Amino acid sequence: MVKITGEYQGELHCVATHDPSGNTLVTDAPKDNQGRGEAFSPTDLVATALATCIATTMAIVARKQGVELNGLRYEVTKEMSSDAPRRIVRLATTVWLPIGKTEALEKLLEHAAHHCPVHQSLHPQVEKPIVLHWSV
Repeated sequence: MVKITGEYQGELHCVATHDPSGNTLVTDAPKDNQGRGEAFSPTDLVATALATCIATTMAIVARKQGVELNGLRYEVTKEMSSDAPRRIVRLATTVWLPIGKTEALEKLLEHAAHHCPVHQSLHPQVEKPIVLHWSV
């Protein structure tokens, strides 16, 4: 169990503290929803959580195969609904792997990407396409 504490600071800004490490992060509402867009929005953090979870889970699986994924890069694009209620409708993730593709690693890492804890926790109606690019 991990505890995260936080405080609303006004002007649509929050600060959150990760209890085990003491690290903090701030959020702001996005510009298209009354905020100034000065920091990650809460839904930006969901997108970030998905991309980092995919990368971390793939790295864990690769490490078990004796392969390190140092230099792996990712990009996630968040799309919000145009109707009410406001919600995330699509999180498209692209991953650039620093290794060449083998049949065995492709199966393992594709599975890891689509079965990371955040991917599994998101509502099924959220589209979550993932594209992997392998090094030549």
